[in-house]
Amino acid sequence: MAGSVKRGYSPDDERNFTGSALDTMKRAAEDLYFLLNRGYPVKNAATFIGNHYLLSERQRTALSRIVSPEKEINERAARQKRPDTLAGKTVNIDGFNEIITLEVAQSGSPVFVCMDGAFRDLAGLRGSYRLIDKTDASIRSIISELRRLSVKQAVFWLDAPVSNSGRLKTRIAEITEEEGFEVRIEISNQVDRILYDLPDVISSDSVILDRCPSWFNLNERIIPGIPGAWILDWWFLRAAGK
Repeated sequence: MAGSVKRGYSPDDERNFTGSALDTMKRAAEDLYFLLNRGYPVKNAATFIGNHYLLSERQRTALSRIVSPEKEINERAARQKRPDTLAGKTVNIDGFNEIITLEVAQSGSPVFVCMDGAFRDLAGLRGSYRLIDKTDASIRSIISELRRLSVKQAVFWLDAPVSNSGRLKTRIAEITEEEGFEVRIEISNQVDRILYDLPDVISSDSVILDRCPSWFNLNERIIPGIPGAWILDWWFLRAAGK
């Protein structure tokens, strides 16, 4: 494992997500929300808004992850589980999605609280992943919070095509054995499709949240407690940790 790595960091983040840039992003988010609620295609609307406000590619990516139409927000909220409903249950974790977001938060890179309440980052997996110095702490934070919720078992679902999925599986197994927490770890070529049909999913992937029977926002309980986490609410009225 390499030395200290800042997952999801870009040298342009300070320029893109501080000061007057936040005011621009706020207006862009409000305008995109307006268009999506009136049936405009997501891709076309996001391109139009990005061009109108002269947003950088990084800002455009953030905007597309932050904003959802009201209908989708309400539907996701209706399927979101309360913390007190998870005792004795098995949760299904979108492994790379969850662990990477926690690594980004520990790195002090931007993490966005989106319109649907999910925490999303700008790391971008694209089939490549390696364990870093924040990986162990991310896994332990998941287990610690699940234990507080009295969850019985966690199933980690890892994407087979992603590099080092086997190494991550081994590390999750080692840590959870140390912690004495019951887990199952599955590597599959179709993680998203599997999660579409499973209850009590832990993920921030909007496609999964739109299809799974129920989901839980675990990051809402973990990330605000991470020292130095750079958390940006979608309306950009605060930038915690900066």
